[in-house]
Amino acid sequence: MLGIKRLGLLAALVLVGLAPATAAQAAAQPSTQDTQYLQALHQVNLFEITAGNLAQQKGKNQQVKDLGKMFVTDHTQLDQTVQSTAQQLNVQLPADPTADQQKVLDRLNNLSGAEFDKAWVTAQLAGHVQAIQATQTEISQGSEQSVVQIAQDALPVLQAHYDALVALAQTLGVPVPQTSGSGTPSPGGTGTESPAPGGTESPAPGGTGTEAPAPGTTETPAPGQS
Repeated sequence: MLGIKRLGLLAALVLVGLAPATAAQAAAQPSTQDTQYLQALHQVNLFEITAGNLAQQKGKNQQVKDLGKMFVTDHTQLDQTVQSTAQQLNVQLPADPTADQQKVLDRLNNLSGAEFDKAWVTAQLAGHVQAIQATQTEISQGSEQSVVQIAQDALPVLQAHYDALVALAQTLGVPVPQTSGSGTPSPGGTGTESPAPGGTESPAPGGTGTEAPAPGTTETPAPGQS
């Protein structure tokens, strides 16, 4: 009898000992904010790589072609880190861009020449405003350090892309989203000349509407989806 009681006590101790480890494993799971940012940034990268290739193929302006090439290189590199981190954290990444992003790609596919150039820059401005806002939110609200680090590394890249797009937009006569005094896109700020693309169902930066330079509302805690 004593042997059975001792075995029962040992089993209870083992279970008690496992409980903190189980709790620690649960706590190690990335937050909703971190998970959604990884998924959203991956979709931004998918969108930007495809859009960048389109710019090289269909762009009339050499600067559009050059920016497209740079975006492909930078977002491919960024997405390698996103995929590696997502795998480590067991975060499932989407296989495709958002529905809104795909609409933009479909529209760009049907344009050519100067019309393509203007539409491409307009869509890129909108996407980068949203991507920057979502990235700033991850930096301030993210809890998983590896994901926050991705956001910190991505922000200067996205900002450099945006600055280059602004300069090109001014050359092409494309409306530019409003920016804050520091020169960074202000949350939700857009040029009054252009219609907003509307909300998206994804938590993502980079989703844009057909005409677009305004970032739409999203379901993330981000201010405000290349």
